[in-house]
Amino acid sequence: MAANVYEGLFILDSNRYARDPGGVAGQIQEYVEKLGGELLVSRMWVEQRLAYPINGHRKGTYWLTYFSLESTKLTELTYQCNINDNFVRFMFVKHDPRISEMLIAHATGEAEAAPEGEEAGEGEPAAAGAAAEGE
Repeated sequence: MAANVYEGLFILDSNRYARDPGGVAGQIQEYVEKLGGELLVSRMWVEQRLAYPINGHRKGTYWLTYFSLESTKLTELTYQCNINDNFVRFMFVKHDPRISEMLIAHATGEAEAAPEGEEAGEGEPAAAGAAAEGE
């Protein structure tokens, strides 16, 4: 059975992450590799206040991952994440193989720039561009 590419978004316990960043985030890689998968990208996205408290947590560290894993192993990964107190919430999304490379490149910062002669936002009305610059 071929491995699928998944995007995993985790909200990590910010206090535990601050005390042991490598250990808390490293558990994600450990779980994926233990199940025979491969971690393709793993990085912090943002740390911010949560929209509402989750189990007493008011702040979370959002961690973005892309990994390949056999679909039959996803249930075990979900179970491992559910019993880990370092993960406040998490979500997995299976991506179409045709766009996986582009998503991984974007997450690692290797995404291609706009083609020559085309700038981001070209074709926008001048007022919309001015408003976006002022933000």
